[in-house]
Amino acid sequence: MAHTMLAMPSAWHVVLVIAVILILFGGSKLPELARGLARGLRIFRDEMHGVKSNIDGVKSDIETPAPPLPPAETTKDDTGTRERGDAET
Repeated sequence: MAHTMLAMPSAWHVVLVIAVILILFGGSKLPELARGLARGLRIFRDEMHGVKSNIDGVKSDIETPAPPLPPAETTKDDTGTRERGDAET
């Protein structure tokens, strides 16, 4: 029973946390703190998006098969022409 009380904060807990924040920082600092928090979250989200796009790019490179190799160049075999006698000497 004690575990369920700790897991879910009640409305009184939220009010107490807000009151402590107001006492510590004051009403004039709250907008500045909110802007800083929003800026930090935006930067974090942008960085996570960049990491995800890098991972997707690497994953697509791995999943994309390599292009087929060109056919190997064959060299003219002189043995068949020597037997016929029309090879250059």
